[in-house]
Amino acid sequence: MFCLFGIQDQNSAMPLPRNILLWIVAWGSIGAVFWFGGDLLADIRSPLAAAGLFLWLLAVILWCVFGVVEEADHLAELLGEPLGTLILTLSVVGIEVALIGAVMLGAHAAPTLGRDTMFAVLMIILNGVVGLALLLGGLRHGQQSYNLQGASAYIAVILTLSVVALILPDFTQSTADASLTKIQAFFFSLFAVLLYGVFLTVQTILHRHFFVEPHLVESPDAASDSFAREPRSAATIGRHILFLLLTLLPVVLLAKSIAKLIDYGIVATHAPTALGGLLIAAIVFMPEGMSALKAALANQLQRAVNLCLGSAASTIGLTVPAVLAIGLLSGRPVILGVDNVGMVLLVITMALNLITFGGPSTTILTGMVHLVVFFVYIVLIFSP
Repeated sequence: MFCLFGIQDQNSAMPLPRNILLWIVAWGSIGAVFWFGGDLLADIRSPLAAAGLFLWLLAVILWCVFGVVEEADHLAELLGEPLGTLILTLSVVGIEVALIGAVMLGAHAAPTLGRDTMFAVLMIILNGVVGLALLLGGLRHGQQSYNLQGASAYIAVILTLSVVALILPDFTQSTADASLTKIQAFFFSLFAVLLYGVFLTVQTILHRHFFVEPHLVESPDAASDSFAREPRSAATIGRHILFLLLTLLPVVLLAKSIAKLIDYGIVATHAPTALGGLLIAAIVFMPEGMSALKAALANQLQRAVNLCLGSAASTIGLTVPAVLAIGLLSGRPVILGVDNVGMVLLVITMALNLITFGGPSTTILTGMVHLVVFFVYIVLIFSP
């Protein structure tokens, strides 16, 4: 499937014609929105025109996001684990921050948008994608193994930061709602960045072997070489990074336009405000989720774990500071604390992940339990 959205042929040093087409469509869409879309987006009156424009921008953004995933997969093959999935994760977080920031700065943006998006990311990844990956992988391969030390490191970071960011604000006494004071926002952001920075140091330098397949731990050179299918050179790596940026930038530049359309659609249809966060999370993490499912089906559960848990950790570690910074700089209120229902779902999710990744292997049962929690979350969005 990914080859349909590819940016670079592994055996070619030049971009394929379909890659040129992708860039023409993406950057052409940016030009069209810049020259002609300002008046339309400033005063949206026709639901039909808004829906058509939304579908067009959504198609272009998804095409580009799949292209980003393809380039990140090439870099994963060149650099090995966990650097490959780390590049993909950070790229996707960049897209997520751009979309959240664009919607937050909209005229009718809800102060809970950042919270809803981060919460949706955790529910989609830690329940939806993890559950489906374990279910499909278990049906095809039975029990699947992964590196327990790496999963434990991920869970420790996710558990700590998610509780501090999404639950603790409900219990602080400095504000009347579930928001943070400027001092709290600054220091919580600083702590999140520092913790995530230490985690990256552990993941990429000090204990890199925690995040590779268990049978490759004793031979790290083989673990790295097993991913390299192209000649490894600075020029090859630099080319893929350049193509990744050329494909990622259109997503960031189109984020504000599609954010206005999402904002308009929620207001016009009187949909739950949490639906905006769910849509942003689904748009951003759809291709990465498909990469995780593809890895699980190929019996590469460690790569699926790196993708899923790595995305959750980077979302909390990097998106929370970004959302708080946007709020502080723009003067927009930011409410991070989840409500009582969200708190229950988050506690169940964290406890379930502790159980799932507390042993050396997984089964289809744990996958099904994760999916049930995800479906409960979807139902509660529309029927709280």
